[in-house]
Amino acid sequence: MRSAAAAEPCQWGSSPGVHPITLDAGGISLSGLCSEPAQETPRAVIIALHGGGMNAGYFDGQAHPDVSLLALGARLGYTVLALDRPGYGASAAHLPEGQRLTTQAATVRCAVQAFTARRAPGAGTFMLAHSFGAKVAFAAVADWDTDLLGLDVSGCGRRLAASTSLTGSDRGGRGSLRRLNWGPLSLYPPETFRASQSVVAPMPARETSTVAGWLRLSAAILPRVRVPVRLTFAEHEAWWCHGENDLADLAALLSAAPRIVTDRLPQAGHNISLGWAARAYHLKALAFFEECLTAKDTQRQADSSKSRSH
Repeated sequence: MRSAAAAEPCQWGSSPGVHPITLDAGGISLSGLCSEPAQETPRAVIIALHGGGMNAGYFDGQAHPDVSLLALGARLGYTVLALDRPGYGASAAHLPEGQRLTTQAATVRCAVQAFTARRAPGAGTFMLAHSFGAKVAFAAVADWDTDLLGLDVSGCGRRLAASTSLTGSDRGGRGSLRRLNWGPLSLYPPETFRASQSVVAPMPARETSTVAGWLRLSAAILPRVRVPVRLTFAEHEAWWCHGENDLADLAALLSAAPRIVTDRLPQAGHNISLGWAARAYHLKALAFFEECLTAKDTQRQADSSKSRSH
């Protein structure tokens, strides 16, 4: 049972310790939110990418203290950077139509490399991404594994279960989009839909236009991902097909990933990181990242022992 004290909603804004940031990504200014741990050296850096029609605030939900990934990650020793993807936040005026998927991936990678070089040199990097942001993350991660330790994605499959005509519009009626994006409203803290007014944002036209092509693009992108991957689907996920055959198809295409973990999150809708299940999801993602860090340390020790034996 949630205590009465724990149920008190946060004031709208940002969680304690979370601050805005602006990064240069090859001449494009990307805004975002950042949180850093109390210790000087973070365990690693987590880059969080929001879905379509949202912004970086998706990862710092203000409807309840348990919802924010940015606050939780910092408490557990991570630097967390939630970016406003190209076409959102500070870059919206410069890129009013956004960028196509592969161009976004290059822009995001440029911003991430600039951030880690300046704020956390030598620290490993993880990516955590949702929905359309997961597509960008997959494209950014492809062929990039020098300092990348793992990828966690939610709300993204290969085959849409809903019509692409609903993406970025309301042609199916408000009820249709509400069901797809949220699922049962009881899955979210009561203040979610007031607090989320500052989180939603228009989906740029170029981003919308690439939705239908993901099935083709993913077949080329996913086999080039060479880091451990964790895939989460909410119990009430309605945008994507996520039956056993669909998960097997995803895993088969992630042929170069050394490890694939799949999870079905109960009592969750598509917007996982804003619901009551957010804390459980974030803790599971962070546990996965801890496992990746352990694997890296074990491999480093094995390599060191092997070099000494020679």
